[in-house]
Amino acid sequence: MRVRLDLGYDGGAFSGWAKQPGRRTVQGEIEAALGRILRADPAPQLTVAGRTDAGVHARGQVAHVDIDLGDSEQPPEPLSALLRRLAGVLPPDVRVHRLSEAPAGFDARFSALSRRYAYRVGDAPGGVDPLRRHEVLWHQRRLDADLMNAAAAALLGEHDFAAFCRKREGATTIRALRRLDWERGPDGILAATVVADAFCHSMVRALVGSLLAVGDGRRPVEWPGQILANAVRDSGVHVAPAHGLTLEEVRYPPDEELARRAAETRQVRTLS
Repeated sequence: MRVRLDLGYDGGAFSGWAKQPGRRTVQGEIEAALGRILRADPAPQLTVAGRTDAGVHARGQVAHVDIDLGDSEQPPEPLSALLRRLAGVLPPDVRVHRLSEAPAGFDARFSALSRRYAYRVGDAPGGVDPLRRHEVLWHQRRLDADLMNAAAAALLGEHDFAAFCRKREGATTIRALRRLDWERGPDGILAATVVADAFCHSMVRALVGSLLAVGDGRRPVEWPGQILANAVRDSGVHVAPAHGLTLEEVRYPPDEELARRAAETRQVRTLS
């Protein structure tokens, strides 16, 4: 049975999602817990919607795993039991909120339509609420949300985001950025909402870093757009710290379109 996992984690003590020898990772913790509960060796392997970097949090992460639950004809019962057992085995900084039988064609990574991240920044002179210090970046200069939104507008659409990504061999840096805007909440915290079909390595944090430089007056509004057009990494772009970033949501199409979406996503894109 293919099982969908909806989960969240505090990324502060993890070396990212992906399993790495000798390092504590989210994938490693969940797979070890599943292997222990199901008495499976090797443990079942997870496929995730988005591999978050070290220190990045998730509230709405999605993964899938193929497991053997025996001969039961009523899978919701063993899944609910498995969920309770996971809660008792997993450490408190990672929680699986829901387990469900995945519909035909579902792939947590390739079937996804979009990922939504939030990046939170506090710019109060006295710093950030200590109780939120692990999820909100303190920026020591006052930020202008209107300037950042004006700069962000030039980044929307489908582009080659090579200037804001760490390239990986054989991977494209073409992405469709659907939303990038900032809003200051009643608590004074500035939150960026960032939505794209997918993100390449360090893309969100690099975009945020460029916009913070505009927001505090160090760079002109046109600067992020110029960097995007150059399509090469710029030493002036500082990748924002990981702890301000949270994966909030992964969206999927209706069940009957899951397989088609996965096939489309597997194709390497080029700009027309």
